[in-house]
Amino acid sequence: MRKLTLSLAFLFSSFLIQAQIAKIVTRVDEAGDVASFELDCTVKFPTLAKGLKYNITRHEFKGPELKNTYHLMLVMDGFFTSTLNEVMTISIVFSDGSKVSEIETIESDGYFDGACTINMKSPPELSLKHYLKKVVVNTGKKEVVYEVSAQKSKEYRKNIENIVNAK
Repeated sequence: MRKLTLSLAFLFSSFLIQAQIAKIVTRVDEAGDVASFELDCTVKFPTLAKGLKYNITRHEFKGPELKNTYHLMLVMDGFFTSTLNEVMTISIVFSDGSKVSEIETIESDGYFDGACTINMKSPPELSLKHYLKKVVVNTGKKEVVYEVSAQKSKEYRKNIENIVNAK
């Protein structure tokens, strides 16, 4: 009985781990010159840490330059904070100590709704070479640090690899 319980627990946990590797949704605009590749978040957003979800989008522009843009959307549950500042800084810190920051403008009513987008380089080299360590949100008077576990960092890296390689 104990072996059966352990086997079922192991099987269930492997399903949970695999569930974080999201499918890729592909869209092409009507003119056919812009394609979008993003994680399928129709059922559930992948998570980086407790209270921190994300989505990755790549826009591929056709033409002589054939350039790509990458965006990381972060959604912070329960992060409705009144601030005196007009902006806040969101930073992602990688395992080698490097970081990417984006300044988010706070809405005119002074509240931040919990979602922001970070523009990444094309291709997102830091995300492909290094593991994600933490996400830092600084409002000027308050700083919230989301520590990213090794497992969640691996899942994020696999998801970004899938977005980069999507056709």
